[in-house]
Amino acid sequence: MTDDRPILFFDSGVGGLSVVAPTRALLPAARFVYAADSAGFPYGTRSEAEIAARVPALLGRLVERYRSRLVVVACNTASTIALPAVRAALDVPVVGTVPAIRPAAALSVTRVIGVLGTDATVRQAYVDDLAARFAADCTVLRHGSAALVGMAEAALHGHAVDPAAYAAVLAGLFDQPGGERIDVIVNACTHFPLVEAALAAAAPAGVRFVDGSAGIARRIAALTAGQDWSEPEPGVAVFTRLGRAEAALAPAFAARGFARIEAL
Repeated sequence: MTDDRPILFFDSGVGGLSVVAPTRALLPAARFVYAADSAGFPYGTRSEAEIAARVPALLGRLVERYRSRLVVVACNTASTIALPAVRAALDVPVVGTVPAIRPAAALSVTRVIGVLGTDATVRQAYVDDLAARFAADCTVLRHGSAALVGMAEAALHGHAVDPAAYAAVLAGLFDQPGGERIDVIVNACTHFPLVEAALAAAAPAGVRFVDGSAGIARRIAALTAGQDWSEPEPGVAVFTRLGRAEAALAPAFAARGFARIEAL
């Protein structure tokens, strides 16, 4: 027998697509549903209490509607704030997304690394814990940028973004005391790998960027190992608010395997 239950990817916007790509490469037969909380976007400027209440409730509705076999919280902000509540609320496996501080520390030669995320992510105690556990001998500098989230969304819409805008975001790291020694930057928001090429072009030569998408994909593959899959079929993208801006993303989502767009 085949099993048509999908893997559900959840983010506030389009950032989770950076996790979809490596997962699809490992699981080409899997069925995917991508859910964007467009009505709540952006999460990075919302309060912890609001995110902690909103995300489990939305995911409960989504899992019931799409009969998901596994949920991927493909959003660093939602994961660092709401992951325990999500796991308590759902009866399917849940994979979270956390800043890739451990691989960044392993790569750093200067022992100064940057963490680039949303304001809500970079201030979390969870990030303090990751830094203490995996980068205790490093200086870990952080910068939160809501602007970069918007720039990534604009890029997926096909809008041009001034390269100087990327340099301005990075200045939030490099202009800090010791920032000139940063040699590895953690893209601690799933939106940011979507514009990594532009960030790299704006960064000093030799600076490397890392994110957790490949590790997340491997974790998803491990949790679904040995499971049956139905015949491959186009994915579905669902938005909590489906307006003109979201509808305009249809070509970008279709190019990534999501042929249908729906409203929750």
